Amino acid sequence: NCLLTGNPDSHRNFISKGLKCLLNVPNAGVYRNAHHSSGRFCFQSSQPLGEKITSLWISSVGQLPHHFSAWSVHIIRSLRTSPSFQAAPVPLFWIIVKPAQKLLAIILGRSIRNWWKALPPNKRELFKESARKNKWKILLGASSLGVVFIMFYFTHLEETPITGRARLLVFGKEHFRELSQMEYEMWMEEFKNQMLPETDARYQVVERVVGHLSESNKDIPEVSALQWVIHVVDEPGVNAFVLPNGEVFVFTGLLDAVSDIHQLSFILGHEIAHAVLEHAVKKASLVHFLDFLSLIFLTMIWAICPRDSLAVVGQWIQSKLQEFMFDRPYSRTLEAEADKVGLQLAAKACVDVRASSVFWQQMELAETIQGQPKIPEWLSTHPSHENRAEHLDRLIPQALKIRESCNCPSLSGPDPRLIFRLNMQHLLESSKDRETPNSTKQDPSKPKPDFAHT
Repeated sequence: NCLLTGNPDSHRNFISKGLKCLLNVPNAGVYRNAHHSSGRFCFQSSQPLGEKITSLWISSVGQLPHHFSAWSVHIIRSLRTSPSFQAAPVPLFWIIVKPAQKLLAIILGRSIRNWWKALPPNKRELFKESARKNKWKILLGASSLGVVFIMFYFTHLEETPITGRARLLVFGKEHFRELSQMEYEMWMEEFKNQMLPETDARYQVVERVVGHLSESNKDIPEVSALQWVIHVVDEPGVNAFVLPNGEVFVFTGLLDAVSDIHQLSFILGHEIAHAVLEHAVKKASLVHFLDFLSLIFLTMIWAICPRDSLAVVGQWIQSKLQEFMFDRPYSRTLEAEADKVGLQLAAKACVDVRASSVFWQQMELAETIQGQPKIPEWLSTHPSHENRAEHLDRLIPQALKIRESCNCPSLSGPDPRLIFRLNMQHLLESSKDRETPNSTKQDPSKPKPDFAHT
């Protein structure tokens, strides 16, 4: 992620005032005065500033800086939201049974192979002849097993909240929330020495943003049913996740990453959407269903392969095919769904939803500047930054209509997406101007311009 800010000296007073206004606004009216004539956001309040915050920069999106060549690009780690091991706590019985199921399939397949090898040649021929004569019965039995799986799948489909999409649910939601409480205790134990107190200004920022998002969307039963509890962890990693029981974890690295309160609101809306849509239950249900189906193929692999070494390779190939053909694409689908619903939650909270795609453009820029290799999307559990920004751009017109229907104040100032593009043009032009025509003859005593540190 990258943070493009103005000259620190010229903007220090603005940042101090903006944070002071932000940290003292009441929950119910966080965004009511978010846009006034200057295009910067500030909120009316008479309460004193509890604590200076140096990590969260509230930058102007209403006008271009006067000295763009002095801008700096602050590079930090890539954002990780809702990792699978955090967002999808797995039921305890599955943790115990899953290895036993695989072991049973391996033992069964290996036993079938050894039994077949031990058969005399004449008995093998008799067995093959019997199989040919009863091939229709065998086919009927296999078809019946397939019908059972299909019936199980369709009888365990439920409607997803908000989106109305059909989803597979194998586990009970109440049981899942009990397990998420166990996971919550685990995280609290891990971060017990890094939790920010409620008096910390950064905690108050997150608390007010989450409070305003939940208050603005209380008409959604799944939002009002959960009690949203805030935890801000003093960690440099750019991370945030929400457990199914409403426990919100935000790392201070994320507060360093976002360039304004609108981006923070969208990211937290995205994480809340994961909990509201119960993606943890959906993902665990699908993975468990696919793992159960894969036991049949695992048994066949160990029965057919002539040696254990080949069976191990076959098992590895089967697991990778399942991962890249089902698990990761489904994770990307859930991320895209959370982006869509998170944008809607932010729109109802009167957030400038146009800033959502800018965040992912900043992520794309950061990786380019750092020279990080681009990983193909099909290898990832998340959509690429570029595709994510494009997807949000397509959703923004609808989100703006939702925002307008909620009687939100009109958006003032230019589109932040336009500002970002203009800033990128200026940055590139500034970099080109610094290059000398004869770079090879440059004075070795003078440092060469480094675009990555500009």
